[in-house]
Amino acid sequence: MPIEISDKTIKHEFIERVSQLSGQDIFMCFQCGTCGGGCPMSGQMETLPRRIMRMAQLGMEEDVTNSGTSWTCASCHTCTANCPRGVDLAKVMEAVRLLTLRKNINMIDPSGLSAEMVRDLPQIALVSCFRKLTS
Repeated sequence: MPIEISDKTIKHEFIERVSQLSGQDIFMCFQCGTCGGGCPMSGQMETLPRRIMRMAQLGMEEDVTNSGTSWTCASCHTCTANCPRGVDLAKVMEAVRLLTLRKNINMIDPSGLSAEMVRDLPQIALVSCFRKLTS
């Protein structure tokens, strides 16, 4: 499916913030697909990482942040190890998550968890989840 975009929808500030937060030159990515091919979570992603990178390059902030891909990313850095251009895609996904959380948009409501779930889950998993998914 081709990406349609006009100059009016390009958000240059979004491109700069993602690049600055991640420390990555997102324009180094040429969408070869190696990241998604090695990603253990790609089967769970609604949008593959290379498409997220292209949308980020085009400044399509809403499309990138509304996608669940950055939240599905396990930050295992398999994509980084396999990237022929040396882009640390996990850092880009983290930057996208941070930008979303900075808008005070939580991806999980801790008060919505049942007492049984909180009791049964390992504390390290809860803390990790809250760090990743809440502002």
